[in-house]
Amino acid sequence: MTKLSLEHPLVSVQTLCGLFGKSRQAWYERQKQNDKSTLQEAMLLAEVRRLRVDLPSVGVEILHHQLAGFRAQQDIKLGRDKFAKLLRDNGLLVRCKTRRARTTWSDHPFRKYPNLTKGMKVDTPNRLWVSDITYIPLQYGFAYLSLITDAYSRKIVGWALHRSLQMDGPLMALKMALKENKVGRHLIHHSDRGVQYCCREYIGLLRRYKVVISMTEQGDPYENALAEQVNRTIKQEMLLNRSFVNYEAAGEAIQRAIENYNQLLPHRSCNYHTPEQAHRMQGVLSKQ
Repeated sequence: MTKLSLEHPLVSVQTLCGLFGKSRQAWYERQKQNDKSTLQEAMLLAEVRRLRVDLPSVGVEILHHQLAGFRAQQDIKLGRDKFAKLLRDNGLLVRCKTRRARTTWSDHPFRKYPNLTKGMKVDTPNRLWVSDITYIPLQYGFAYLSLITDAYSRKIVGWALHRSLQMDGPLMALKMALKENKVGRHLIHHSDRGVQYCCREYIGLLRRYKVVISMTEQGDPYENALAEQVNRTIKQEMLLNRSFVNYEAAGEAIQRAIENYNQLLPHRSCNYHTPEQAHRMQGVLSKQ
């Protein structure tokens, strides 16, 4: 049996429409809708690629929210699941693989402080800072990124990249945070019980600024979950878990990534404000 198509000389649009009980007008309308859908998807993908220049591995949910205004302007009706499928079909879902390095050593003789953050509700910036160290893969070995994050706004208020796990990296990050933020007597600094945060120099700087000291108990990572979450976000969504050719290249990429994270990346926990926007606010931020 010969298969007929629209290109066949004996087949017309009217004939096919008659076979399926449709009008020719309905067929042309359907073609118009298909063409419009294809164009809208192409426009949406182009906008996704534009956003990915500064936020190279941002997740589907945040992207879908960021594009809400664009979709409304272009009359694009596309739910989150279909949006995720569109990205998947076009190779725009990023999967991250990382090497691991140990960054915490808590078997040391320095004093360890109690956890003061259990059940704490933060409704203002610079009330609670959380600190942690994460590794950055290099072509040969690792560098170590120290981050201090404001728990209210999710803004990274201090950071430093260092070649070793000595106290220098965390101390540099703390000095940046204290220099660039107005802190009061009620500020709590929370960290794990690693030797970098318990050493005399680090504790001495916190006491000099009258910052209250809080630490995880028994080394439980869930007690510093927010800091761990920011580590994952800054590495995965900003593609900092790839291997850098050298320490200098890693430092330049991290500076750009943190600027983009603070200024461009909306957070569900901050009512979809960016960290920079949330850091200028007061009161409880609703979680979406």
